[in-house]
Amino acid sequence: MKIGTILAASVGVLALTATAYADGLIGIAMPTQSSSRWISDGESMVEQFEAAGYDTILQYAEDDIPNQLAQIENMITNGVDALVIAAIDGTTLSNALENAHFADIRVIAYDRLIRDSEYVSYYATFDNFQVGVLQANSLVDGLRERFGDGPYNVELFGGSPDDNNAYFFYDGALSVLQPLIDDGTINVVSSQMGMDTVGTLRWDGAVAQARMDNLLSAHYTDAQVHGVLSPYDGLSIGIISSLKGVGYGSGDLEMPIVTGQDAELRSVLSMLEGEQYSTVFKDTRELAGVTVGMVEALLEGGEPEINDTTTYDNGIIVVPSFLLEPVSVDISNWEEVLINSGYYTADQVQ
Repeated sequence: MKIGTILAASVGVLALTATAYADGLIGIAMPTQSSSRWISDGESMVEQFEAAGYDTILQYAEDDIPNQLAQIENMITNGVDALVIAAIDGTTLSNALENAHFADIRVIAYDRLIRDSEYVSYYATFDNFQVGVLQANSLVDGLRERFGDGPYNVELFGGSPDDNNAYFFYDGALSVLQPLIDDGTINVVSSQMGMDTVGTLRWDGAVAQARMDNLLSAHYTDAQVHGVLSPYDGLSIGIISSLKGVGYGSGDLEMPIVTGQDAELRSVLSMLEGEQYSTVFKDTRELAGVTVGMVEALLEGGEPEINDTTTYDNGIIVVPSFLLEPVSVDISNWEEVLINSGYYTADQVQ
């Protein structure tokens, strides 16, 4: 008997009765439903796993670490055959993964590297360093387009320090921006650099907005912001709100170039309104497909397809990975990338 998907957004014991699953039961642990990106990830995986003959348990922990740990433990107790985990904090799962190992449950790290554990079988993600490169290149292109040859006043934002990807995004961006900072083309007016300073815990847009407020009041009373490196659309929206609050985007005060990531709908609309300059699209349907393929191979005794065996050292092992290519999106190509691919419908972008 096929039971389909069990979806729970909060902790609760999953009281599954003895059930014959199709080809297996897959536990999917997602971090939060506050981002449309993660909702899309979950939906894509459920659809593709079930099309392949698997049943699924999909849970969201709403960025609460004990919540996610309890959800994973419940999945283990209820006999999943494999776990797909997008960790809230990639350093907190060692005990749970050890329990999964002794229950003969294989673990796929999904888009966020799980650290400090030898019991991570594979990692499915995008080329995260390249995400940062794309963001920085777009920032520089926008600065030149809107503000001429410079020099440019720019502020830097990083992602959540407990998310391993945030360091790759930042390092990728700095590989482009640092030479321009060194030669004076880009001036970080606040002098705030480094993930320990510019990181934004839990990718919280309100935290980013508050920090931008502080930067503007402390450093820009007599100067103009030309650009902001933002690694995620949720932060970008908060940053833009702060900028608009002091008059940017109205009168003669042009909106700074603000980057982003995930092509969330509100940021696509913001681009069309001339506010956010760009985003980076990571097609969650493709990532789900790679993940389903990994799980199928593992459960059938095969070897999953991988294309990277050197990049992702989790502190214990180098996790074999499959990296997908991200795509930079701005006003010039958003329709081709997002509408023509079917990721959004034209009606959604109105």
